[in-house]
Amino acid sequence: MADIIFNIAAVITFIAFVITFFRILAGPELGDRVVALDAMTIMVLSIIAFLAHFLGRIIYLDVALVYGLISFLGVVAVARYMERGL
Repeated sequence: MADIIFNIAAVITFIAFVITFFRILAGPELGDRVVALDAMTIMVLSIIAFLAHFLGRIIYLDVALVYGLISFLGVVAVARYMERGL
């Protein structure tokens, strides 16, 4: 039963990933693109967590943690640039 739920969650995550990718391409402003890119990184983090579960490799969760921290710093830097420049 848990595998079915994980598979459904993976499909939903993939569909959201594709929709968000189109939002990055069609975003009218930089802020829309930044929010979409941040959403994509969250989805990639969940995909890495799915892989960690399915492959039984806990080390992937450390990779996801580092990726999330780098993504957060990138969003903060872009937000600061959008607000008042570097």
